[in-house]
Amino acid sequence: MKRLLRRFSFWLLIGFILAGIWRPSLFDMNAETQVASPFSKPLWIGKDSPPAMTFTLTPKTRAAQFQWVYPAPPNIAIWGTVELNKPSSASLVWETPDGDRIEIARNEDLPSFNVDIDGRDMSFKTSLGLSPFDNPMEKLFPSKGKYTLRMSPDDLDIRSGAIHVRIEGARWGLLGTDQRGRDVFHLFLLGIRVSLLVGICATILATLLGVSVGLVAGYAGGMVDTILMRLVDILLAIPGLPILMVLAGIWGKGLWQLIVILSIFSWMGTARTIRSLTLSLRESAFVEGLRALGARPSYIMYRHLLPESLPILLANIALGVPSAILAEAGLSFLGLSDPRIISWGRMLNEAHGFGAFTTGAWWLILPPGVGISLICLVFLDLGRTLEEMADPRLRGGGKR
Repeated sequence: MKRLLRRFSFWLLIGFILAGIWRPSLFDMNAETQVASPFSKPLWIGKDSPPAMTFTLTPKTRAAQFQWVYPAPPNIAIWGTVELNKPSSASLVWETPDGDRIEIARNEDLPSFNVDIDGRDMSFKTSLGLSPFDNPMEKLFPSKGKYTLRMSPDDLDIRSGAIHVRIEGARWGLLGTDQRGRDVFHLFLLGIRVSLLVGICATILATLLGVSVGLVAGYAGGMVDTILMRLVDILLAIPGLPILMVLAGIWGKGLWQLIVILSIFSWMGTARTIRSLTLSLRESAFVEGLRALGARPSYIMYRHLLPESLPILLANIALGVPSAILAEAGLSFLGLSDPRIISWGRMLNEAHGFGAFTTGAWWLILPPGVGISLICLVFLDLGRTLEEMADPRLRGGGKR
């Protein structure tokens, strides 16, 4: 165990797991929420471009001020409702550095103040006195300086509610946004959970099936061994990706269907390994002694032969997870996964479909690609470490 704790890959895997578990606490919004303009760059590049901004007006914070030193942003969205203690007239006022006061929303003697503004709407342009072909952002952001958005009048008797504001700049967050304006870093963290779930669950199911078949074939021998091994040979001869594509199309694109499909075609190697180990132990002295004492075959296999194979099984599980993760990513990239589930393969599929490869939006391509490669390398290193722990002869080409 100490050897495992000294591996950087072990702690990196713990970091992946914690990031997948704590993801909801890092974001106060749904991953499908549009947070900025589509294809916005990460905040740390293109610093001449305007960043995306969000803020909220509440009964306690009725005005918001911010400094703007960039060109006019692509768009602005303002939405929300505040409930009033009594019917009153209310308005939302935009103040520019030049001293202009622009009333962008108003209601007359109503018990609530409802706002739903999108800078691209014709009605909003008309309310500002612009033609449908004008850009309202140039009027709202005429110069650099301090801008203010406030609810008026100042003594408005508000009971509850909030008004949200999103200025859609060209930069957002750690990894920018995708073609729908979603936070790529948020999607990346969601992909961790899906990849680990698919990889670990599919490998565990395949291992359980492979161990059962391998133990029965190796211990029973004879015709049972022949039939089971010929079945293994047939499944090994079937090309993996085409049959996965066919079954995914027939059974559906759900996550658990995908896990079952991957496990069905991933157990053969484990079965062969466990069979070989069982054949070597079947005639050993302690097994002969158990038979002489009247122990049942099932008792011998699962109480004595199975524990002997645990070190090899742990290594096989760690080495089998990358294959399942890559298979899931490949099927998702081909569009054969559930479109409602966000995974790294689905992110690459959407990036390809919306032209990220040709437009140079690398922040949509590199994070899921690097994530898939990194998590596979982590499990490969752990699998190699577990193999060396099970068989010290593998360490550094030592003496045999």
